[in-house]
Amino acid sequence: MSRIGKLPIEIPGSVTVTLDDNVVIVNGPCGKLRKKFDPSVIISISDGIISVSRRDNSDPHSAAMYGTTRSIINAMVAGVQKCFSKNLEINGVGFKAIISGNLLDLSLGYSHPIRYKIPDGIKIVVQENTKILVEGPDKHMVGQVAADIKHFYPVEPYKGKGVRIVGEYVRRKEGKKAS
Repeated sequence: MSRIGKLPIEIPGSVTVTLDDNVVIVNGPCGKLRKKFDPSVIISISDGIISVSRRDNSDPHSAAMYGTTRSIINAMVAGVQKCFSKNLEINGVGFKAIISGNLLDLSLGYSHPIRYKIPDGIKIVVQENTKILVEGPDKHMVGQVAADIKHFYPVEPYKGKGVRIVGEYVRRKEGKKAS
């Protein structure tokens, strides 16, 4: 039995959770999330607590989905209460980012600007032209947007130019030596 799956999820006062046939809808100050879960788990809400249980104890698929479902619902409740965020940093001469409407314009040393359409529910803030803050209630979407932006110019190991997630370790290589 999953140790994570059997932990109850407490619903904070600023968050409302509704359940409709394994579809969980969570509302809070940071936004609204909706997710449909596998029918092999039973989700129930009582007295401000969400609990997840397995439908069939002998089914391996139910066992696999049990802890995962609980973790996703917990992240949904935490995300609408206090938004998730990722910080990115751009290093390189002339590299910069600008927000224009619903687009993130990145100048990363290519012959053309890169325009990234900001998904619904995600807020991007650019500070000092080289620091990007990605915020939103959906943990998966925040991480995916940060990874998409990083993918345009990953950090290269010699000079350290590129887009990196703050706190990420990039192994640096030594360049050629003159003899």
